[in-house]
Amino acid sequence: MSGASDVAFEITPTVLLKAYACGIFPMAESEDDPQLHWIEPHQRGILPLDAFHLPKRLARTIRTADFEVLIDNDFDAVIEGCAEPAPGRKKTWINPEIRKLYGELFKAGQCHTVEVWREGRLIGGLY
Repeated sequence: MSGASDVAFEITPTVLLKAYACGIFPMAESEDDPQLHWIEPHQRGILPLDAFHLPKRLARTIRTADFEVLIDNDFDAVIEGCAEPAPGRKKTWINPEIRKLYGELFKAGQCHTVEVWREGRLIGGLY
């Protein structure tokens, strides 16, 4: 795994938050891999929430479309959906330890979800 280093100690929610503050996050090679590796990307995407601007056209689409956007409604469904295979990605890096850690952060109010629902079905999301 490029830009990765092996984890030699237990990762707790507190350690995970401190790592994120440094731009580092854990990943597994696959869903079945019990080992986590620290990833430190050279570039990282950041959404500046204080200066976030929703374009008018996107806002109109959200208002008029046949779906709803919810926040923190169903963490388990979002992480499950994120772990599903997708075109161009046959396996996931989201292993049981990742699910547990982020679930603990969610319960503590430190991890959030953005979810897109249509007719009572989750059709997209991120955490």
